[in-house]
Amino acid sequence: MEDILILCLRIALEYGVTDIHLDVRADDQVEVSMRVRGKMCRVENLGADIRFFRYLLYRADLDVSRILQPQTGRFEAVVDGRKLSLRMAIISGYRLASGVLRILNNHHTLRIDDLTDSPSQRSWMKHLCTVRDGLVLFSGPTGSGKTTTLYTILNEAENKKIFTLEDPVEVYSERYVQLQINERQNFGYAEGIKQLMRHDPDIIMIGEIRDDTAAEMAVRCALTGHLVLSTIHASDCSGTIERMKDLGVSESQLREVLTGMSCQRLYPGIKKETVCLYEIMDAQEVTLYFNEHRHSGNFISLRRRIEAAVKEGTIAPEEAAADLP
Repeated sequence: MEDILILCLRIALEYGVTDIHLDVRADDQVEVSMRVRGKMCRVENLGADIRFFRYLLYRADLDVSRILQPQTGRFEAVVDGRKLSLRMAIISGYRLASGVLRILNNHHTLRIDDLTDSPSQRSWMKHLCTVRDGLVLFSGPTGSGKTTTLYTILNEAENKKIFTLEDPVEVYSERYVQLQINERQNFGYAEGIKQLMRHDPDIIMIGEIRDDTAAEMAVRCALTGHLVLSTIHASDCSGTIERMKDLGVSESQLREVLTGMSCQRLYPGIKKETVCLYEIMDAQEVTLYFNEHRHSGNFISLRRRIEAAVKEGTIAPEEAAADLP
């Protein structure tokens, strides 16, 4: 079983993959797939079956007797002399079980200059490293690179005391203190914020706002004079505001703390491996939107950026088809 695990990890490392997906079929065979350049690709001829799936549960110290309940565990493996930190998460449906094995330290260190070719967007991201307070939200669908953008900006913030509050920790880093939510140990967002605020942070990163508690905590921290960065699922920047309202944040609070937003998409590129396109609203654009419910003439929507990238031959039309009318 260890041989199959090492082979899976070697393939993931070769293609720069962080997530290995495992689906248990009715015949106890296990389908293994990885998302490569935005597309799910099945890995053939591994010989993975239910024994391999159970082996991963054992390595992650998960409770096999509670297979019907969602669980998450961690373990380490060494591949060709490289130590990998791994997280195994499982969830079961009516008849089938599914798992995701994530490599937590398989992220290349990027600079802000690597994220986008737009000078104005680079300038905005670098400016965030110097901002003293407020709330900045990064939106986009799963797999769009939000976490990569967020960590890249954090890594370029100099002389800052940074704390993260994540559920779960997505990428390990030694540059800041990372706290993980653990409801079973009564360490939720409220307790996590309470603890880290005692250490006088300059920047607080909340991994993802997915419920009203996380939204409330993000706004509360920003109101106390801290810079808060977080991700959220929304289709565009204006949709991010509506999403925060849906989670119980009032418009008056958002007016007071929201200082910037971005929404992004990640595509396989024609001239380079991947292309990330951003829609950005800086502090002035956010203020205008709240006051007049419109964008300025300088604002470029994500759709326009996608259309321009297709026209310029940066990305293929079929790759962007789902995001265009």
